[in-house]
Amino acid sequence: MKAIAAALILLTVTSVGSAQAISRYDSLGQSCASVQQIVSKERAVLLRYPSRSGNIVLYDRYVASDSQCGTSNYAARTSVPTKDNPTCPVYNCRSSSVFNPH
Repeated sequence: MKAIAAALILLTVTSVGSAQAISRYDSLGQSCASVQQIVSKERAVLLRYPSRSGNIVLYDRYVASDSQCGTSNYAARTSVPTKDNPTCPVYNCRSSSVFNPH
């Protein structure tokens, strides 16, 4: 019985696959081209940057394409500030719905 339970646990763990850690970057420490290259290479990253007032740090998950967003979500164009471009174009996931089918 213990052998069956152990085998089932091992099968479950190996079928799930390895978890991928998501990298974090400060967008103001990078050029726009560098941020876009990082997102393209890693497929999904967290980017941090100060709010316009500078009082708080904002962050979000930015992706290379729709495939990183999951079902009922899509990659929408947005921008983040970088050291050379205050509106560097990137994508993040948004929810699709009947009202916003994208």
